[in-house]
Amino acid sequence: MPTYSYACRACDHRFDEVQSIHDDALVTCPACSGQLRRVFGNVGVTFKGSGFYRTDSRSDAKASN
Repeated sequence: MPTYSYACRACDHRFDEVQSIHDDALVTCPACSGQLRRVFGNVGVTFKGSGFYRTDSRSDAKASN
């Protein structure tokens, strides 16, 4: 199950919660009963280089270089 990060808009309390993707998002801060917002982090995938091609993973393409 995914872990979601939350932050309170009132007191800035931050915490992580393990929830199913089918569960509703949390709305109440456990520390002060304020309104929560879901925090999104950076994406963990970075593409570098000139590009990716269909033939990059084929063994014949490596032999022809």
